[in-house]
Amino acid sequence: MLVCIAAVAGNQVGYLIGRKAGPALFNRPDSRFFRQAYVDKTNAFFAKHGPRSIVLARFVPIVRTFITVIAGVGKMNYRTYTIYSVIGGVLWGAGVTTLGFVLGDNAFVHDHIELILIGIVALSLLPVGFEVFRHRSKTGTGADTGAAGTE
Repeated sequence: MLVCIAAVAGNQVGYLIGRKAGPALFNRPDSRFFRQAYVDKTNAFFAKHGPRSIVLARFVPIVRTFITVIAGVGKMNYRTYTIYSVIGGVLWGAGVTTLGFVLGDNAFVHDHIELILIGIVALSLLPVGFEVFRHRSKTGTGADTGAAGTE
């Protein structure tokens, strides 16, 4: 239960950081990393995939860290964000804890934990790779580096 609460609380902090710090970063003239076009793409992304992306990102390493801040920068509806953040936090927190409890005494898992963890990370990155590939094949070029970070 505490894992779920911590996951949701962390998401709330990330969202609020993005919501408060985001406008200051993007009010400056366009720089290499902070461009108004990125905010516009982020807003479009959350309008199309917002709730689903918040839940699914919880299970993708690295992405789960940044999507909360991006949701704040993109001014995703706070109530919608919170509902799906709670769903994702509970599924992730309870799911990972339960999985660890169930598999903790399994000899195969104990003997091959490093390989299993590498496999889990690789498997969790497949959807990200698929989306990048799909985006590049749709646009016909890999030159658009800004879109890969928001989709």
